[in-house]
Amino acid sequence: MNPLALALFAAGLLTAATAAAQADLIVTNGKIATMAAEGEFVQALAVKDGKIAAAGSNERVLRLRQKDTRVVDVGGRTVIPGLNDSHTHVIRAGLNYNMEVRWDGVRSLKRAMEMLKEQAARTPEGQWVKVVGGWSEHQFAEKRLPTLAEINAAVPDRPVFILYLYGKAFLNRKGIETLGYTRQTKYLDGELELDAAGKPTGLLLAKPNAMILYSTLARTNKLDRADQRNSTLHFYRDLNRLGMTSAVDAGGGGQAYPDDYGVTLELAKEGKLTVRTAYYLFAQKGGKELEDYERWIRMTKPNRNDHLFYANGFTTEGAGENLVSSAADFENFLEPRPDLPHHMEDELERVVTLLVTNRWPFRIHATYGESIERDLAVIEKVNRSTPLAGLRWIVDHAETVTDEQLKRIKALGGGVAVQNRMYFQGEAYRARYGAQTRQLPPIRKMLELGLPVGLGTDGTRVSSYGPWPSIYWAVTGKTAGGLSTWQAKDVLSRHEALQLMTRGSAWMSGEEDVKGRLVVGQYADFAVLPQDYFTMDVEKIKDLESLLTVVNGQVVYGAGQFETLSPALPAVSPAWSPVTRFGGYQNR
Repeated sequence: MNPLALALFAAGLLTAATAAAQADLIVTNGKIATMAAEGEFVQALAVKDGKIAAAGSNERVLRLRQKDTRVVDVGGRTVIPGLNDSHTHVIRAGLNYNMEVRWDGVRSLKRAMEMLKEQAARTPEGQWVKVVGGWSEHQFAEKRLPTLAEINAAVPDRPVFILYLYGKAFLNRKGIETLGYTRQTKYLDGELELDAAGKPTGLLLAKPNAMILYSTLARTNKLDRADQRNSTLHFYRDLNRLGMTSAVDAGGGGQAYPDDYGVTLELAKEGKLTVRTAYYLFAQKGGKELEDYERWIRMTKPNRNDHLFYANGFTTEGAGENLVSSAADFENFLEPRPDLPHHMEDELERVVTLLVTNRWPFRIHATYGESIERDLAVIEKVNRSTPLAGLRWIVDHAETVTDEQLKRIKALGGGVAVQNRMYFQGEAYRARYGAQTRQLPPIRKMLELGLPVGLGTDGTRVSSYGPWPSIYWAVTGKTAGGLSTWQAKDVLSRHEALQLMTRGSAWMSGEEDVKGRLVVGQYADFAVLPQDYFTMDVEKIKDLESLLTVVNGQVVYGAGQFETLSPALPAVSPAWSPVTRFGGYQNR
């Protein structure tokens, strides 16, 4: 090839390469936390085909601008990778969001009760008024729970169900009447409180697990299919408002596969989900878990996209967090630690063997070290005959896991998903077990050992779905009521906490190499914050939300000066939905 031809050929390659690199979206004038290293910030980002194409100075990144490139000047604001909840229940929450009064973040019991009364006035006859978890009395200025008398006075003519963590629930008189509860109503695991005359008071107590609460909630009304679609869209938008772009769904009681996944899958196929959702399959019937997993293994397989939404938008990840109900030790610190039944090991071994043989990742709910000890013995036994050999598996919660158990989890290639349940229940734990010198859960020790750790919420029932209280808890060790429960040496830096709810959580779905950092080649999922997370008053972290949220390079939420960029949503349905009046998480 002659020199002129060579020069023209090289110029052609350069032009083609430049065209290929030109950006769909450029963000400028930011304090952009790459999260590749602590303290590493850049000024601008370029996005191409849903991934980060460049990161650096305004001058460098703007070279990739073309005629159709959208350029967003964020005015010096902090930009972070999109938050990723390592353990939550977004699919179930989406189906129910539009019919629930959310007390998440509400500052006073007075306001909470006003919300209840206001919603009852708008609720049609035959429908329930429901508050389904996500709150604690310690967040209220009054530092107390509502009384049944107050609930009955606020709402005398509509049935009311109020779930308090997984410890208790309240029914008003109309709710008792609607359900037909009497002194003869019995639950194997739970207690219906009776008054001196032998009539139900409306207080339901989980003893020791939450079956009475699950079962009662299941008897209240549900949204129809069209409203469930609408509800899911609006719930995911509220997650985007809080800066969330990914979630790992851990299943949950009353969330049967595949029936209760249909709405979310339908929306995913239409490209309408705005949070990348990886999900685990949760067995529903005690004693029938093995049959469920045998059937699901024939139906689907892990790491398979069920649609063409994004790169990994709605994906089966594996089994859990309920592998077998006999292994579950519910986190009800209002009651003593439950002892797992003697037949647990045999049931768990059968399920774990099946999963490992078929190379299914799994996760297991375990609150107490005593339960983890028995779980680990089973997993180690299976590993000796059917090696895990790098199969991803997760211990969920692990509040009182021991150092020795953490070493055994690491030796088996496991990770730990931790949540801010102690943010809501730290006072209850202290009242039962006394002040602790050990961090619960021991996140600092997990990090020192090099274990994969993801941070999350366990929303939306036992905890709120708001991610920022979880991050606040990680950097302060404080509960919602302001109780300091950790020693100073154990609290996390702001970088560490954010890393655990970005790349750390991505490990839980096998995506740590493609999300959680704002560097070239990673998913273009990020949030622009109204205040600088890294330097702001620590007490205000729990109230953060996003001004602009981007998923896969597309704007999914905008507020303030970016509101015009926010995609339109259909009006909330049904028209009487609490969401039309109160919205979702109350951080304003």
